[in-house]
Amino acid sequence: MSFKDHFSSDSGGYARFRPGYPEGLFSWLARIAPGREQAVDVACGSGQATRFLGRHFSRVVGLDASAEQVDQCRPEPGLEYRVARAEETGLEPDSADLVTVAQALHWFDLDRFYPEAGRILKPGGVLAAWTYERFETGDEAIDRIVDHFYRDLLGPYWPPERVHVEAGYADLPFPFREISPPALEMKADWNLDQLIGYLGTWSAVARYRQAGNPDPLPDLAARLRAHWPESRPVVWPLRIRAGYNPGAPWAGSSPAA
Repeated sequence: MSFKDHFSSDSGGYARFRPGYPEGLFSWLARIAPGREQAVDVACGSGQATRFLGRHFSRVVGLDASAEQVDQCRPEPGLEYRVARAEETGLEPDSADLVTVAQALHWFDLDRFYPEAGRILKPGGVLAAWTYERFETGDEAIDRIVDHFYRDLLGPYWPPERVHVEAGYADLPFPFREISPPALEMKADWNLDQLIGYLGTWSAVARYRQAGNPDPLPDLAARLRAHWPESRPVVWPLRIRAGYNPGAPWAGSSPAA
């Protein structure tokens, strides 16, 4: 079964330019998980979240449907990476204290993923998914330029699933016993080249190029250069959905169900 792959074509850029997640996120997840034996990072990409989970759990399995993304993952003690779909993990039932999904829940077949997550989670285990939309700089001139780029130029090229990111996943079903998350944000101090590298990982940019349009990033960089000092802070508020595995609804489910 195919999957929606918007990132394998630039898996190296994804590994280099996607921002890192705050340590506070992972320490919170470790506190609410029923144990720290095993965590599973689904749609792990190049391992941005997987590596942080390894600081808190004895064993972490990172899964991604893209072999190109998994090839970008750095091997470390206690971390294992596999090529597998979110809906068909191939993992043992009742084996995970925590299942995480970083910036990817909107791509899944949720009718199949939620039973699979419940199957591999221990009773009382935690599923946590988070997303982030556009960055914030606090500079109105930059915000106007980026908003034009995001909405007017790239608007027709965003996949329809983007609406779930813009909603912070609040519009998605979530059949787990929900936990109120802390207020967290991602932060970086970037020069303009780093920002442009990050924007190059947007799925809409890839689709814009694939449609035969010229690369939009050089023109954007030229318009931003007058407003972007050598480096400046960039912030992404995180939107988190997390909940405990109810157990009973998933009884008897299989990876292919």
